[in-house]
Amino acid sequence: MTSPSSGGQSRRPRLMILGGTGEARELAARLTAPGEGKGFDVSLSLAGRTRNPLDLAAPVRTGGFGGAEGLAAHLKAERIDLLVDATHPFAAVMAHNAAEAARRAGVPLLALVRPPWQPCAGDRWTHADTIPEAVAQLGDRPRRVLVALGRNEVRALEAAPRHHYLVRSIDPVDPPLALPSVRTIEARGPFEEAEERELLNGNGIDAVLSKNSGGTATYGKIAAARALGIEVIMVARPARPEVETVGTLEDVAAWLDARCPGVL
Repeated sequence: MTSPSSGGQSRRPRLMILGGTGEARELAARLTAPGEGKGFDVSLSLAGRTRNPLDLAAPVRTGGFGGAEGLAAHLKAERIDLLVDATHPFAAVMAHNAAEAARRAGVPLLALVRPPWQPCAGDRWTHADTIPEAVAQLGDRPRRVLVALGRNEVRALEAAPRHHYLVRSIDPVDPPLALPSVRTIEARGPFEEAEERELLNGNGIDAVLSKNSGGTATYGKIAAARALGIEVIMVARPARPEVETVGTLEDVAAWLDARCPGVL
């Protein structure tokens, strides 16, 4: 791809990043840093689920598009040349919308998806395909559970009110969960293994509910559970569309350079 033009005037190629992850923030920061990525006109889109997102380097659009049709219209209206989907591995609806929108708008799409965690020696993982299945895997005996699912998914806990839950999320769970024994804490990663061990030990946790998000920022609880012999009920990632996918920022840079030689 060469530099786009309009009315005979060349312009910088426009790159849109669908964000919500640390990788999206880092990519935007790299491409807008002084002396880096000056050839791209970068914008970042956030779903708006986090009330107080971290500061971001690129211009930010917040909110939904109205499905694949709305996103396709936005890509055309803003003359977007390249699209990088760097949303969360569990943002399956957005991933499918991005794939369809890119197809409709004729915009090259790359998905940046961090590799999933893999079980190691000493891990006690119980696998679940969905969050309701993971909650059911807790069993009938009352347990003390650290819940790290995100505030938008924790309603599933109400199907199993016999357990004692410690729910951690970035934003408050609102309205509060209708459970007899639940405590919520608001915290934003990264979480180190040592502090996670203290959290698990200090609260008598005997099970961890977690999505297989991958990455390093929230892996501390997985390593801590392994060290303490605590069961982790791990929710598998939902199916994503079959689009070109990479796992690192370096791979994204190579993809951008291949489509816009000399721009980076």
